[in-house]
Amino acid sequence: MEDKLISYGGQAVIEGVMMRGKYAVAIAMRNPEGEIVTHVEKLHGIYKTKIAKLPFLRGLVLLWDALGLGMRALTISANTQTGEDEKLEGPALYFTLALSLLFSVGLFFLLPATAGGLAEKYLHWELWLGNVLEGAVRLGLLVLYVWAIGFMDDIKRVYGYHGAEHKVINAYEDGAELTPEIVATYSREHARCGTAFLLTLVIFSIIIFSLFPSMTLGVRLLSRVVFLPLLAGIAYEYIRFTAEHIDSKIIQAMIRPNMALQLLTTHEPDLEMIEVSIKSFNTMRDAEVEFAPPIL
Repeated sequence: MEDKLISYGGQAVIEGVMMRGKYAVAIAMRNPEGEIVTHVEKLHGIYKTKIAKLPFLRGLVLLWDALGLGMRALTISANTQTGEDEKLEGPALYFTLALSLLFSVGLFFLLPATAGGLAEKYLHWELWLGNVLEGAVRLGLLVLYVWAIGFMDDIKRVYGYHGAEHKVINAYEDGAELTPEIVATYSREHARCGTAFLLTLVIFSIIIFSLFPSMTLGVRLLSRVVFLPLLAGIAYEYIRFTAEHIDSKIIQAMIRPNMALQLLTTHEPDLEMIEVSIKSFNTMRDAEVEFAPPIL
């Protein structure tokens, strides 16, 4: 059950789905002619290091997965639609990742922290009230962001493929036959979704930062950046634990906010979207066999 719960995950891309396993990643996409094309890569680097197995530190791998690998997958899917062949790797990839991180940290961590700090300084709010404001702004920005971009036509399609990805994983974990008609009957929500990770990260940041003492605005902003890797590690372990105990009624109640937020980031997919997601998953599974290390 370990492989099902932890190893297999995915991400929606432009007109397609990326599926990641232990040893390989596969992307299936519809090209402008309506044909399904695939791209397969062997996983290297950070996925093979000890950090990928250490509790709390392995949460950093999830961040890389969402940013580095996800960015490459989005680029490949975009190139499939345009017919171009531009690679995003090396310095270009790291520069793009840096910009993405700066934007995310600035919007979801530094901006709320600034709001709370300024309220304490100029409005003479109590420390706890400033922390409440910071947490409320952070949570509100996350929900508003995923809701607002959902009105964009391209993102609507991505959210549909996101739902298709979840349905395939849910069907596989249930032991069902992976056909579009059967997979369509499964939920578009999943406990290990990246949306769930983001919401969990925000919730834990509200709890932990509320314990911090009063500090200058500069130190406050620095603390939010310094403690972000720790928060990512805690959030990952929480997601992992709840996924492994999903049959518990208590756990189901605990993850209800995470599942509810996914209603904003997933749409009901059509059968063609599900077909692409199944193709991605099966291609990844075949590549897992090919790239798996030999048994000694």
